[in-house]
Amino acid sequence: MLRIRNGVSDINFYKNAFGAVEHFRVNNDDGTVHVAEFDIDGAVFHLHEIYPHADFDPEPHSGVVTVGLFVDDVHGLFDQAIAAGATSLKSVTDYEYGYRQGTLQDPFGHQWILQCRIPVSPEWKG
Repeated sequence: MLRIRNGVSDINFYKNAFGAVEHFRVNNDDGTVHVAEFDIDGAVFHLHEIYPHADFDPEPHSGVVTVGLFVDDVHGLFDQAIAAGATSLKSVTDYEYGYRQGTLQDPFGHQWILQCRIPVSPEWKG
């Protein structure tokens, strides 16, 4: 479950960046997003807008949410997300422990680690 700030009118970033499919969206009477359900290659998540009458106070939750998403084409999806408005935090890198990873931040402040498994380096002592 991801929370976005009040007043966001366009949540299509997830469709444009990650190819997410929106299953449904329920708006409150004032037009705020009560919940939107998305699916990225079988990984389902919900998006909620923080609005004045919500039962969620964001102040005590000042930490960053990080989502680890396994994908087939890390480089391709990373570039697609950047083109859709994400910010690169760490470029795609191959690690000796058997992961290819890149980290970005979406326009709502959430971090995404796009990753896949690759062969472990013979030099790795894990």
